[in-house]
Amino acid sequence: MKDLVSVIMPSYNTAEYIAQSIESVIAQTYSNWELIIVDDCSTDNTDEVIKKYLSDERITYFKNERNSGAAVSRNKALREAKGRWIAFLDSDDLWLPEKLEKQVNFMKRNDYHFSYTNYSEIDESGQKNGVVVTGPKKITKSGFYNYCWPGCLTVMYDANVVGLIQIADIKKNNDYAMWLKVCRKADCYLLNENLSLYRRGRKGSISNHNIKELIGWHYKLFRDAQNESVLRAGFNTFRNLMFGTIKKKIYVKKLIRL
Repeated sequence: MKDLVSVIMPSYNTAEYIAQSIESVIAQTYSNWELIIVDDCSTDNTDEVIKKYLSDERITYFKNERNSGAAVSRNKALREAKGRWIAFLDSDDLWLPEKLEKQVNFMKRNDYHFSYTNYSEIDESGQKNGVVVTGPKKITKSGFYNYCWPGCLTVMYDANVVGLIQIADIKKNNDYAMWLKVCRKADCYLLNENLSLYRRGRKGSISNHNIKELIGWHYKLFRDAQNESVLRAGFNTFRNLMFGTIKKKIYVKKLIRL
């Protein structure tokens, strides 16, 4: 199991996209991986799509007994993970073929235990919209409280150093809740390459919700998942709004040519 990468994939009603997501893992130039899929009681034919790939022994499939949310699904997958390296891919997003190979080598070469990469945005049909998202070269614990800089599909951490992560059962921002735990054990470093494709604008995606809803979810993250006081949770929510504006101005780039 040396240098095994455990890929965490929660799923819910993504039958239209999950085959592409799974195939982007299978297509990796780094072959020492396991893919752990936890389905949250999908009501479409996600189940049928996933079963087509279970002949690959590296892919494991679990189903929640009842619809419980992404946090519960991720917690389940993390408990089942056997790898040193933990990576995340949602069931509608994609990786480029060299993502795992380049990221594992980047972390081993520099003795890093927590990293992320750049990513491009695609629309529902998989077409690039010209947006590329990057972030700071190094993110400390304080930096993570400023904002959730990494895209979930780009993150990898070393479980030998970080240990088992389990997060509070919150509806949204549960990836951010994970990074707020991981950053207590390791700083996060940017591999400045575009290695992932984030599907933006899909129905039900957090990117589709309005600012009022986003503020509410950020507050719940700090108040409920982090057990902060009302004052502290409010301060960190405001802090997130401020640094979110900075991210859009500095780290989100719209290319002229797609």
